[in-house]
Parts: sequence; structure tokens; C-alpha cells
Amino acid sequence: MLPRMSLSHDIAGTGPVLILVHGVVHRRQAWNSVLDLLTPYRTVVTVDLPGHGETAALAHSDAGISAALFDELEAFVESVTPAGTRAHIAGNSLGGYLALGLAARGVVASATALSPAGFWNSPTDQARSMLTFKTLRLLARGMGRHAPAAMRYRAIRYPALAAFFAHPSRISYESAVVDTASLTTNAMLDTDLTEQFAFPPLTQPAVPVTVAWGSRDLVLPQYQRHNVHNVFPHARVIKVPGVGHVPMTDNPELIASILLAGSEQASV
Repeated sequence: MLPRMSLSHDIAGTGPVLILVHGVVHRRQAWNSVLDLLTPYRTVVTVDLPGHGETAALAHSDAGISAALFDELEAFVESVTPAGTRAHIAGNSLGGYLALGLAARGVVASATALSPAGFWNSPTDQARSMLTFKTLRLLARGMGRHAPAAMRYRAIRYPALAAFFAHPSRISYESAVVDTASLTTNAMLDTDLTEQFAFPPLTQPAVPVTVAWGSRDLVLPQYQRHNVHNVFPHARVIKVPGVGHVPMTDNPELIASILLAGSEQASV
């Protein structure tokens, strides 16, 4: 077994532990818009996944990227959870997939997933999602060193962000520059998103699961929510109006309420 990594993270707030996991090419700051709404009620841990933000990339693993990420995240959850308790976890996109995987393993108190990966209708459906990322990467790379200057113009910045956010105007220039740079350089888009996104077998008793899907998600369209019960028959599935693939900045108050409600649950 490979030695466990050190994942960059921040901790704030008081109450039960709630770990927040971002999506592919994003970083822990993706959750900033909801932090102040959560920290009065939860000890919130935001973490950079391997190869994202300030965390180093994964070493090669014969087990595959999904299993390696599950193992790294499970070890991290254990490291930030007080003895004798279990943390709640929530994630977006790839982070939602990982959160649900830890729920399937039975190592968290609850899991909430926002537009999670792993519920495509077919390999073609998955390929379409990956093509969206790679097309956006191609466009971002086309701007090259001029990207920071280009992002100052709303006529460029807003369309560039529209695949991820229903309300691109709510994303700051500074965040847009960092996220565009990550989109152009993140190695996971090249090698790790073509494998099958399988979930571990469910442990019993089943960990409470909430899946919330944005009605304006253009990356993982909301019709994929109909596949959730095939894997998690006990899950609470919600269609969230007016938000996109990364919904936290689209409607912070609504998403924070979903995260709080999801993390009030605990398995019997």
C-alpha cells in the first residue's frame, strides 16, 4: 500500500465535523460562498484533492484512480475526525462521487452530493461530459498567457464560466483566473476520467445519502439523477432549481440549507 498523502485543508467553525470536497480542476476555495452559513453549526473542513489546489498529485496506483482517491480521502477523514465520532461529508461533481463512495464504505455519518459524477446513462453520456471539459480546456489554452487579461472582460469571462455556473456574474475575476489556469494544467483531465466510475458495495446499515442536482447543470445534466436509486435505493434525491453544475455560488443560502439538512442525518 502506498503511504498516505498530506492533503491541504482548512478547518473553521464549531459543531459536528462536515468535510467538503470539490470537483475536478477546482479547489477547496470553491466552498467559500457557503462557509459563513455553515460554520455556526458545523466544524467545516475544506480540502484540496490530490493534484488540485495546494495538494500534490497522486502517485501511480495499480488499483486505479477511483480506488486510490477513495483510500486517500478515507484516511484524511479519519485524520480530522475526533475519536469516537464519525464525520459528515459532502461533495460536488467528482467530490460528490467520492463522498458517496465513502458513504457506501460506511465510514462517514452521512453524505450529501451536489451533481455527483458516476450516474451517466451510458459510456457515450460519460464521453460527452469529458468532451465538455476538454473543449473548455482547449479554449482556455487558446488564450495562453493572455488569459488573465481576457478574463477582465465580462463578455469573455461570463461565457467561459457558463458551463459550470448558472450565474457567472457571481464569480470574481480573481477566482476566474485561478480556475482557468487549473483547467489548462490539471493532469486528471488527460488520464483519470476515462475509467468507469463504479461505487463500492453498500455496507449495512446504509449511511444516509442526499443527492441534489442543479436544474441548469450543463456538465452532468440533471436527468442523471434518475440513476441514483439504482446504486443508493435509500437516497433522498432533490432537483434544485436555478443552479448549475457548481451550485454553491449560484445560491449559497439554498445550498447551505441542503448541506445542513443532509448532515443532520445519521445512520442507525
